[in-house]
Amino acid sequence: MADIKPNKYVAVAYRLYTKDEEGKRELVENATKEQPFQFVSGLGMTLDDFEAQIVDLEKNAEFDFELTPEQAYGQYEEERIISVPRATFEIDGRLDKQYIYEGAVVPLQNADGQRFNGIIQKIGDTEVTVDLNHPLAGKKLIFVGEVVDIREATKEEITATLKMLTGEGGCGCGCDDCEGCGHDHDHEHHHGDHCGCGHCH
Repeated sequence: MADIKPNKYVAVAYRLYTKDEEGKRELVENATKEQPFQFVSGLGMTLDDFEAQIVDLEKNAEFDFELTPEQAYGQYEEERIISVPRATFEIDGRLDKQYIYEGAVVPLQNADGQRFNGIIQKIGDTEVTVDLNHPLAGKKLIFVGEVVDIREATKEEITATLKMLTGEGGCGCGCDDCEGCGHDHDHEHHHGDHCGCGHCH
């Protein structure tokens, strides 16, 4: 992987596809020129290999590249499917069915305070089965798009990004649904760190 030049402000418009074993593509995410995905390089906001492919390009440059599962979100692991007491998701003894349903992506936190997301697979009488694999684990990712802007980041942009990464501020990139994204998702896959940003979901 190429060395990543730090502290560049980058905005990209892209279409993200997954590719199955037969080579069939499925569109799972779209970042438009009007609402591009934005990041500051070298701060761990994106997948390392995604960032390395983008950061040396120029404004208006087009790109089309593929990341293996190992370069993206790893292989799918059955042991990352866990059972959680149903009471964990209940308020006053009841589930909020607007947010807790099979297929929903929910924020979780472990004893060490680390935050991550899980996908609810099954809701039982006493337990909820949660898949902690990333929604795009085990998949090849294809990014096709264009660099909307790329330049040295300002001190204010770097500071704001660091605050966002440490949870001190909002994402600041225009996404109403998730932290650190700023683009449209296929909501069946919604929220799992699946785009280049590494924040949503």
